[in-house]
Amino acid sequence: MTVAANARNQTVLAFDSLAPKYDDLFTRSLIGRAQRGAVWDVILDVFEPGAHILEINCGTGEDALFLARHDISVVACDASQQMIHTARQRMQAEDPHADIQFELLRTEHLSQLRPSELFDGALSNFSGLNCVANLDHAARDLASLLFPGAPVLICLSTRFCIAEMLWFLLHGEFRKAFRRTSGIATARVGEFEVKVYYPTLREVKRAFSPWFRLNSCLGIGVAVPPSYLEPTIRKRPRLLDLLRSIDKRISNLPLFRTMGDHMLLCFERVEGGCW
Repeated sequence: MTVAANARNQTVLAFDSLAPKYDDLFTRSLIGRAQRGAVWDVILDVFEPGAHILEINCGTGEDALFLARHDISVVACDASQQMIHTARQRMQAEDPHADIQFELLRTEHLSQLRPSELFDGALSNFSGLNCVANLDHAARDLASLLFPGAPVLICLSTRFCIAEMLWFLLHGEFRKAFRRTSGIATARVGEFEVKVYYPTLREVKRAFSPWFRLNSCLGIGVAVPPSYLEPTIRKRPRLLDLLRSIDKRISNLPLFRTMGDHMLLCFERVEGGCW
């Protein structure tokens, strides 16, 4: 097995191990709901009822279920078998008639997807693409699955996170404060190691530019902190309301939009250039 293949397997195994507890750790957390709520506001502006959407890195299906509740059909893919299993269980429990098709598929293998028709848009939420080493190939394969003019929403972890830097600097943990700034880091998930890539906005735009045009960028979690600060936020729930209101005011400003925990990019599929 090559080094790259082993790294991909480590990533899949890590997310398999996270699947049973992911919703408790992030989806249902105060911080997770606050950050996801900001993304959902944009989703409702971008995707129209009746649209047919491709979701990559769908995790436990939270976003797919949200889309289905708004009359949007979804083909939702993930590399983790346990994430897909959890997503299917959730659909059966929460909305068994939802127009969602869950597929076990790595982002690196998008070209293997054979839909009966092109998609009206695509979504990748909360850092799924940060685990993909080659964004150029992912963008090319994604472009081949979309109608011209289709919107694509991508939420990525940023290279420079103000809240993270300040928190760790104040606690004297200088290495952690700058862990993202090299553009690549190794995260430990139980017994597994996951390579995480932190591309800049310019790098993402360049990777997608042959097939997509960037229309907007919004900071997600600029003042609202990363989810590992959930215990602190739970002790001060009113603080979260203040931080959310700050985010609404500053998250689209040029400096802050790329210095949150995540950045939400809205691309548009352009004519030609698929191969």
